[in-house]
Formats: sequence, C-alpha cells, structure tokens
Amino acid sequence: MSFLALSVRQMLRHVPNRTSALAGYMRSLSISPALLQQNKQATESIDISAISKDHQKECSNICERINQQVAKSEQGRLFAVVHLCGKQFKITPGDIILVEGYWPPTIGDEISLDKVLLAGARDFTLVGRPILEPGLVSVKATVVEKTLTHTKTHFRKKRRKQYMRINFQRSPNTMIRINSIELARPVDGNSEAEVEPSKRLF
Repeated sequence: MSFLALSVRQMLRHVPNRTSALAGYMRSLSISPALLQQNKQATESIDISAISKDHQKECSNICERINQQVAKSEQGRLFAVVHLCGKQFKITPGDIILVEGYWPPTIGDEISLDKVLLAGARDFTLVGRPILEPGLVSVKATVVEKTLTHTKTHFRKKRRKQYMRINFQRSPNTMIRINSIELARPVDGNSEAEVEPSKRLF
C-alpha cells in the first residue's frame, strides 16, 4: 500500500489534470475478488482437545520428575527471588541481604518471607504469576543486625551571600541472614502445607 501511495503522489505532481488521475488510481486501489480469495481462512480444523491433553500429560510428567528429585534430595542448592520492602532480592541459603530504610523487626527475630516470585534449582524453576502459591516454598530468615548507614554530607553554599549550610544524614539499615529455602509440599499437589508458626510474617 505504501508503494501505491507513493506512486499516486508522484503521478499527481506530474499530471496537470489531477482529479481524473486521482479517480483512475482509486479504481486501481479497489480490491478485486482474487485478493479476497487469498485471505480466505483454511477449512482444516485443529483438534484443540488433543493438544490440551498432550500439554497436561507433559506438565504432569514434569511435576512428577520435580517431586522425585525433591524426595531424594537431588535438586541441589535452591534459590529464590523474594519481594521485600518494595525491592526484589535473589537469595540462596546462607546469604545476607541488606534492607534499606526503616523496617520494624528487631535483632534476633525469625521471619518467614512469603512473597516468593520465583524458586528453582539446577534442573527446574518454578515461576509465579506474580507470586508462587502460598505454602509451596518456605523461606526462613533471621534479623542479624540493625545499623545506620555511613554519614552522608549535604553541603549548600551561595557565594557572596554569607549563606552556608551543612547537614548530615544517616539512614537505618537491616541485615537479614537467609536460613533455609525449602519446597514445603509437592509441586502441583493437593495436600496443604503444614506451616510452622513464626513470630512475624513479612
């Protein structure tokens, strides 16, 4: 269509009687029956039920393999992506993460991180939409330290105005150690997880 539009523009520049040329080009742009037949949809129908059954069978096979790996403890070291205080952290057991800003838990609190966006191991990955089902992955952590950041200096000066201000700022920080990441129940299973009561949930 863009080629035809360019040719119409070029023709209108060169032809003195523009209205008759425009009418002729508009006739050439009309759709012929041959073009309509090219856009005709195929009459062959695809068996959607067979595709969905194959897909379900493949998904169940994958879930069984994951459950077998977890039962035999062959999955290796688990990792997870958690949402915490407006940020996302990729964590593994033993990691220490730094949460910036004010956060209520105190030193020594054992917490459970429930907003798990993704969890995986060497051979599989469980992706949430946007988070995984509650109780599927258990992430336990401990608050290790609550400190302040290094001193940030905010200095302002206006020359020749005898104006000079200096401010210092320190923001609170919380350090958390990830104790464990575990699959609490089989993947795609109907059994409900037995969740241990923790002091605080975040």
